[in-house]
Amino acid sequence: MSTTSVDMTAPVSEHAHPNQFALLGQRRFAPFFWTQFSGAANDNLFKFAFTVMVTYQLEITWMPPTMAGLVIGALFILPFLLFSATSGQLTDKFDKTRMIRLVKNLEIAIMLIAAYGFLGGSVAALLLCTFLMGLHSTLFGPVKFAYLPQVLDERELTGGNGMVEMGTFVAILLGNVVGGLLVAIPEVGRRDVAIACVLLALAGRTVAQFIPSAPATDPGLKINFNPVSETWRNLKLAHGNLVVFRSLLGISWMWFFGAVFLSQFPSFAKEVLHGNEQVASLLLVVFSVGIGIGSLLCEVLSRRHVEIGLVPLGAIGMSVFAIDLYFAARGLAPQTGTLAGAAFTLAEFIAVPAHWRVMADLALLSLFAGLYSVPMYALIQLRSQPTHRARIIAANNILNALFMIASSVIAGVLLKLDMTIPQIFGLVGLANAVVAFYIFMLVPEYLLRFIAWVASRFVYRFRVTGDENIPLAGAAVLVCNHVSYVDAVLLMAASPRPIYFVMDHRIFRVPMLGWLFKLAKAIPIAPRQEDPAAYEAAFDAAAKVLAEGDLLALFPEGGITRDGTLQEFKGGIMKILERQPVPVIPMALTNLWGSFFSRIERGDAMVRPFRRGLFSRVGLNVGTAVAPAQVQPEVLRSHVAQLLSA
Repeated sequence: MSTTSVDMTAPVSEHAHPNQFALLGQRRFAPFFWTQFSGAANDNLFKFAFTVMVTYQLEITWMPPTMAGLVIGALFILPFLLFSATSGQLTDKFDKTRMIRLVKNLEIAIMLIAAYGFLGGSVAALLLCTFLMGLHSTLFGPVKFAYLPQVLDERELTGGNGMVEMGTFVAILLGNVVGGLLVAIPEVGRRDVAIACVLLALAGRTVAQFIPSAPATDPGLKINFNPVSETWRNLKLAHGNLVVFRSLLGISWMWFFGAVFLSQFPSFAKEVLHGNEQVASLLLVVFSVGIGIGSLLCEVLSRRHVEIGLVPLGAIGMSVFAIDLYFAARGLAPQTGTLAGAAFTLAEFIAVPAHWRVMADLALLSLFAGLYSVPMYALIQLRSQPTHRARIIAANNILNALFMIASSVIAGVLLKLDMTIPQIFGLVGLANAVVAFYIFMLVPEYLLRFIAWVASRFVYRFRVTGDENIPLAGAAVLVCNHVSYVDAVLLMAASPRPIYFVMDHRIFRVPMLGWLFKLAKAIPIAPRQEDPAAYEAAFDAAAKVLAEGDLLALFPEGGITRDGTLQEFKGGIMKILERQPVPVIPMALTNLWGSFFSRIERGDAMVRPFRRGLFSRVGLNVGTAVAPAQVQPEVLRSHVAQLLSA
């Protein structure tokens, strides 16, 4: 059978490959991966070689070594601010593969100018290339993140993003290491850097030729070349979905956080750790490996879904290890003896035990940064409208640029105020804790998913069967047996989308759980005879949820089972479907009865409520959708009973 370009780029089911690494064997992903890998490697080989050159080899009065990384970083980021809006439009309007090849052609031209700059020692030419490589990355950014959701399905999206993030930082690692090592070679170092930059650009363009077509998502779009008005329009477009927009802010903060560390590594290695160029390269190796490991862990920890519950975990780790890095660096002993006044070589640096704590902090803070960023990127890709996705990514790049330029300015001001680099690291770690808390209060879904993720992995050993039956888009009602006080939390953990729950109003009085369900915007319902107004308000709220295309969940038994058996289903589901006829998904929680949060009653008293302890093995079986016309309470109860015995 012949293979078309559509066949090669269409998403495949989860059974097509066992994990994210299998994507490297598929044409829809592999050439794209190596194209972005070569571009990221070239960016960083060039930038780091240039930074090391002006830090260690040249005396530039207007750019002291402590400011070199900041100046080069800010110049690289400036095009993101100026041209992201235009690049987002181009990506939505044209075939993404065509855009990628255009960008790689541009990279070859830029690297030829860079070769002239390195060979002639022209700082002006290299600063121009820094700006132009920023333009290259500005054009590639929207393509990179808009291409992935076009060729990967929801189950592959976290793994695909993890692979790209890992590949990007491994490329950063290799680019920085090679750039630092080559430029340090006496006499021929700059020549070798020039050759390497040109060869990488040619390799990237060659592999880009094998990327299959990715058709335009909005070919009728009229390009607005005014960067100011289009930037404002893109930001307003992103703001239309508050969860997406606030996730953009969260990613931009992560780049602020990371830019502080990356820009200061050469100076940190020289001024604080007293190391040579090889030590500066080692710090980047450690940081990049940490990001790569964290990015790859996302698919494993998320069960191949877009799991934004990992974001708070990442934020916690970023703060903890950034602050500990401050204490680790502050506690370093000054150079003494034969090493006094001389820079540590790589071997000498590694031989000092105190330096291992510094490297561990860098590795762990970057690992948690990977856990933080990958789910956020996947969420934005999944929930952005396909025809506007590249422009949403462009809005993200604009915000990233603003935050990274702000980080350069703020770090520069703090250095001018005689604050040490370790103090800046510690301050950023504290600021990260404050900013993360603020974001999670603005977007409670992150915190809710984190709680659900913890409960489903550390309170219970939770296994989901049939989760592909939970629709990724469109309205549906989820019905499930009611076994414990945390049933809703486990359903949250099983769904890749937010769920709105209809719940007995009395559960809102339970400490902690009441706060949690209020945060989740659960809908309280009271019996009609007890509170008719609250009863009707609950059905109005449920109808609104379904009208907006979201998931609604309810427990038709009307309360937690008292003896572990499936109770009669109430008729409320019929009233909901009368107003909004949508598919109904039956579910069954298994092995949860008698566990930590279930209830066991004898007469009117609850006894032995914690019969089974932590880490009990529980499950959720998800059935196929039942059409609204076929729904009756007894029919749904039969479906759930079958799932319980499955």
